[in-house]
Amino acid sequence: MSDDSRPTPSGARTAAVIPAAGRGVRLGPGAPKALRTLNGTPMLIHAVRAMAASRAVSLVVVVAPPDGAAEVKTLLDAHALPERTDFLVVPGGESRQESVRIGLDALPPGIDIVLVHDAARPLVPVDTVDAVIEAVRDGAPAVVPALPLADTVKQVEPAGAPGEPEPVVATPERARLRAVQTPQGFDRDTLVRAHETVTENVTDDASMVEHLGLRVVVVPGHEEAFKVTRPLDLVLAEAVLARRRLNDGF
Repeated sequence: MSDDSRPTPSGARTAAVIPAAGRGVRLGPGAPKALRTLNGTPMLIHAVRAMAASRAVSLVVVVAPPDGAAEVKTLLDAHALPERTDFLVVPGGESRQESVRIGLDALPPGIDIVLVHDAARPLVPVDTVDAVIEAVRDGAPAVVPALPLADTVKQVEPAGAPGEPEPVVATPERARLRAVQTPQGFDRDTLVRAHETVTENVTDDASMVEHLGLRVVVVPGHEEAFKVTRPLDLVLAEAVLARRRLNDGF
């Protein structure tokens, strides 16, 4: 639940872009991952509400599957969303990178800060969203929420065939590593320039800004901002929602 008693932040206007055009193969056959339900509500709706929960976010752009924009628009219309926030649905591209660029192109003038958020991270708390926005507003061109790693990480030489043992080549210092989440926040002009300039296939938008040689900073992430990728993640997400319902008294 958002806290509507907080004052609306002044200064830069913020929009969130949610690329939701993927199929979610690792969750198995069926509906696209973003349309799988948690507690009876599609993950995408949870993710949209998570962005709109921040009073700094005035617009949420959902980038739908190329042939599914009408379906996603109907989905948003069917669920209660904050009236103070505008919502826009646009058809996406063949890749996540292309879909984010399409979402950027759909932004109106006057938006200074852009969040890019995974539809598969439906439970990110509003405090994390606000922390990312604040760091961009304070001057960082790119901001990512992240968590320290609980596990030791090994760098390996990939196996010649699936299932074969993989030789370890290094053990990175865990204290210097972070597991990155979303929403990632950007100065709008910086992110637009990154998408116009960087042609390599990257795993996140912050990596594109890194390619420009610009500074990317990390703010604390949250354990509930995990990515729902495997069937077990759905079980965990349902447990988080059940705990929130208990704590919120409904």
